[in-house]
Amino acid sequence: MFGNDRDAMRRYYRQSWQKFQLKQPLDALEQQIAQVVAEHPEYHHLLADDERTLQHTYRPEEGRTNPFLHMGLHLGIREQAATNRPLGILALYQQLTNKFGVLEAEHRMMECLAQSLWQAQRNNTAPDEVAYLECLKKL
Repeated sequence: MFGNDRDAMRRYYRQSWQKFQLKQPLDALEQQIAQVVAEHPEYHHLLADDERTLQHTYRPEEGRTNPFLHMGLHLGIREQAATNRPLGILALYQQLTNKFGVLEAEHRMMECLAQSLWQAQRNNTAPDEVAYLECLKKL
C-alpha cells in the first residue's frame, strides 16, 4: 500500500488514530490500526501532529523498540490469523490467545515473526513458513 514510503505509512497511522479519537468514520484498515494503537497507550504521544516524531529513525543501539514496526507486526499477525496464512496459524493463534490473552500472545508471536522475516531478508528468500509455525508451536 505504501511501498517503501515509511513517512506516508506513519502518517496513515497518525491519521487513523486522529480519526478514531474524533469519532470519524474509519475504513477497515484504519479501524485495525486504531485498535492496535488503542492497545498501546505508550505510543499515543508519538502520533501527535509532529512530523519530527514521525520521521525519527529507530536504531537498535538506542535500546528502544520501533513503535511503528511493533504495531505493524501486530497487524501482520492479525491478518495472518484472519486469513489462516500460513496454513495452520489460526489454530495456533487461538491456542496462544486463550493461553496468554491477545496482546501477550501477539507479543510472543512477534518474536517468531520477526525472526522469520529477518532470516528471509538475510538469505534473500521468502520466509520459511514451516520454521515460523514450528517457532510458534514452541510458545
